Amino acid sequence: MGLNTLDLGVIALYLAGVTLFGLRFRSQSRTLKGYFLADKSIPWWAISLSIVAAETSTLTIISVPGLAYDKDFRFLQLVLGYLLGRIIVSFLFIPQYFRGELVTAYQLIDRRFGKRLHFIVAGIFLATRAAAEGVRVFAVAIVIRAAMGALLGNFSDLSRDICAIGIVTLLTLAYTFEGGLSAVIWTDVVQLGIYIAGTITAVFTILHLVPGGWPAIHSIAASADKFRLFDLSFNLTSTYTLWSGLIGGAFLTAASHGTDQLIVQRLLAARTQRQSQAALLTSGLVIFIQFSLFLLIGAMLFVFYRINAPASPITRTDTLFPTFIVTRMPHLIAGLLIAAILAAAMSNLSAALNSLSSTTIVDFYSRLRPQSSEAQRIRLSRASTIFWALVLFALAILSRNGGKVIENGLAIASIAYGGLLGVFLLGVLTRRASENGAILGFIVGFAVNLYLRFGTSIAFTWYVAIGSIVTFITGYLASHIMPIKPTPVSAEVSQCSN
Repeated sequence: MGLNTLDLGVIALYLAGVTLFGLRFRSQSRTLKGYFLADKSIPWWAISLSIVAAETSTLTIISVPGLAYDKDFRFLQLVLGYLLGRIIVSFLFIPQYFRGELVTAYQLIDRRFGKRLHFIVAGIFLATRAAAEGVRVFAVAIVIRAAMGALLGNFSDLSRDICAIGIVTLLTLAYTFEGGLSAVIWTDVVQLGIYIAGTITAVFTILHLVPGGWPAIHSIAASADKFRLFDLSFNLTSTYTLWSGLIGGAFLTAASHGTDQLIVQRLLAARTQRQSQAALLTSGLVIFIQFSLFLLIGAMLFVFYRINAPASPITRTDTLFPTFIVTRMPHLIAGLLIAAILAAAMSNLSAALNSLSSTTIVDFYSRLRPQSSEAQRIRLSRASTIFWALVLFALAILSRNGGKVIENGLAIASIAYGGLLGVFLLGVLTRRASENGAILGFIVGFAVNLYLRFGTSIAFTWYVAIGSIVTFITGYLASHIMPIKPTPVSAEVSQCSN
């Protein structure tokens, strides 16, 4: 069927509307704390929804239904680990962050260990977050290719991808550049509502299209074991088991929500420590409902295509949901759903741009140029946002030949998360760990994760758990044989509190 002018009008209206809405929060702040933490004025419920939006990218919406279509609901075992990881972060890391006027997660490492390790972990964040985000941004091209393939028939695949990624990147950059974290969080709230409403609309549309409705869908999907949730086997090469989900998911979330500036920045923007904890814990419940909804769509599409054979074989499940929207959904609803998927893309991208910029300025520029004025730092923060937009655009184009985008994105992030989490645990749980020992532990843990990724068949869900344990043990033992230097006091931490 394809999209028509009405659908394209809906998409264009959404893109223009959300950009203008974000520009309403044009920041007049003259401090880094105001630009990157919204002056700690955001209510907890908005931070909670923003956390969900920030960790939900286009690849989540298009890939997770494909997992259920291809397999079953076992991905939810990982989400159960996400809930456990949030509890760990709430009571282990958040109190540490609220003991000082911090702007980034990595200032905590500076305060505990020193400048060298501070630069290392911040640099690793910049490299791996950019690489993982490039994969996520590329998911936009998958959607546009499926949605507008017929309309852009005269364009090559590369040209279409460049146009799609470029438009979304440019519009997201506009309000992120102007409004800082305040614009990012409030547009996140709106975009979350849009793509959740779109997803629910898709569920009811599929129910209408399948003869017999839910009873028929449940019967066929259940007979194909699509609703299988638990796998009790213990196998390090199996991606989704109960043990890899609970253990691996908990470690992954402890790292992503406790050491990754993309999420920590939102937690630091809360008015109080208690509100920060409430925001993180409630976001876990929303995430569980959201992933259940995405997986349900995958199972329903399995039934739909079993009754209505697709026009061409489905070779890549990442394209399953967007292709269904374009070819089977009624006009107007199809446009709304494509807009909903783009909403997730812009939300995740704005979060990445703001966190990459804050780390660049606070953890590097301000440390290397402590004499710079606050006005200079604000100007450079905006310039840094433009720089990272260009970097992510380029990385998204380079990601065109990857496999399943959600698993690629998680795997890339997981390589660094093991070492990062191990270092943070050394700083929070021990007093004897030294900077030299922590650096050695990080190097060993990072190397182990690289080996796991490229030299073994171990599932990515175990990377963070193994890497962080190796980092912690190595760093702790090394600290006993390396001299412990006095912990330096970070000048930048005090500057950011002014």
